[in-house]
Amino acid sequence: MYNNEKIMLTAQDIFEKDFKIDARGYRPQEVDKFLDMIIADYTEFTTIIKRQEKEIQTLTSDNVKLKQEYSKLRSRLEAASENEGANSGTVNNVDLLRRISQLEKVVFGRNE
Repeated sequence: MYNNEKIMLTAQDIFEKDFKIDARGYRPQEVDKFLDMIIADYTEFTTIIKRQEKEIQTLTSDNVKLKQEYSKLRSRLEAASENEGANSGTVNNVDLLRRISQLEKVVFGRNE
């Protein structure tokens, strides 16, 4: 569950609370009815907190996975850019050599 040092009561603490009855005290039925409403609120708060903690864990996990995927994709992109830069010069040189060879065949009549 949650760990918050500022919260002093749980729904169970409220439910189990007994008050001393005084001759001039409050009506026990009214106190019980009000405490029942407080217990219901505490129970709902606990449910909401648990659900949000679970959602936070899920989102944190998803965030870590996405960061890892982003890192992998970024490094793959950088590697592809480096390879493209290195290969583009090679491809162009090979292509130029082929064209020169074809031109030499046409101009000088070489047949290989």
